[in-house]
Amino acid sequence: MTVSPGSAPRAYRAFLFDMDGTLITSTAAAERVWTRWAERHGIDPVAFIPTIHGVRTADTIRRQNLPGVDLAAEVAWVERGEIEDVEGVAPIPGAIDFVKRLPPDRWAVVTSATAPLAQARLKAAGVEPPAVLITAEDVERGKPDPAGYRLAAQRLGVDIADCLVFEDAPAGIAAGEAAGAEVLVVTAAWSHPLETPHPQLSDYGTATLVVEADGGLTLSV
Repeated sequence: MTVSPGSAPRAYRAFLFDMDGTLITSTAAAERVWTRWAERHGIDPVAFIPTIHGVRTADTIRRQNLPGVDLAAEVAWVERGEIEDVEGVAPIPGAIDFVKRLPPDRWAVVTSATAPLAQARLKAAGVEPPAVLITAEDVERGKPDPAGYRLAAQRLGVDIADCLVFEDAPAGIAAGEAAGAEVLVVTAAWSHPLETPHPQLSDYGTATLVVEADGGLTLSV
């Protein structure tokens, strides 16, 4: 299918990518760290782990309503573990070549990870960070709030309505929707399938990208 609201291909002004599960696969590494964290606090990992994806670490911990928790210390514990554990972190198939074909001023990454963690994971996966990288520190509210995607569009100098958001998790999908962008759901790294009305992309090797002379981006999946 062609990613477009109608029958004719649409040229987008920019592509906005989530990172984990969308450009790179880090699910196993993240779930190892979060499983250890959950067990430290007597939380059932089986029920807890599906809720961590696409959300800032502080927001995930805050939702647990743990009595007397030192939020900053817990966030630091999780982040340290995630930065140190990059075993198995890799690009989604075709992702490196795909983003290399994009004009540098026409794409951004919007992640719930902090800047140090984002840099560590992108490096481990062999993905060159884009000029516009929006991380947890850049917004007051994380996904599903749309602030990150709107900020990325602003920094690229494009209208968010002319952007295509690439996402894989419910919080990020909701953020893209709320921002006013169209959304494409990447399924390559799914460990917990979800239902979505949005077009889906199994991996970037199955996508056909055309970069127009004026920089417009047309995608068929």
